[in-house]
Amino acid sequence: MSSSDLPVTTAYVRITQQSWQKGSIEGEVRAAAYEWRFRWCFRRGRLLLQPSLGRALIQEPLSRFLERYDYQLEPGGDYQFTVRADF
Repeated sequence: MSSSDLPVTTAYVRITQQSWQKGSIEGEVRAAAYEWRFRWCFRRGRLLLQPSLGRALIQEPLSRFLERYDYQLEPGGDYQFTVRADF
């Protein structure tokens, strides 16, 4: 199976709060019929997601996205990334 044959889902991220003093970014992520709220504690490298339903599907891809772009993300901003999975 080539990479072009793998299923893909687009995840949509909205940043709602950011605090460099606290070392955290908060927001919402949506993929297919799932929605989660998250808090990325970047100083500790910790990602908190709620609710738990479907969390295992998005936790690793969202963590990679946040680690890569955390300094470019702004409150009120809308972003997206692709997940190599079918939700």
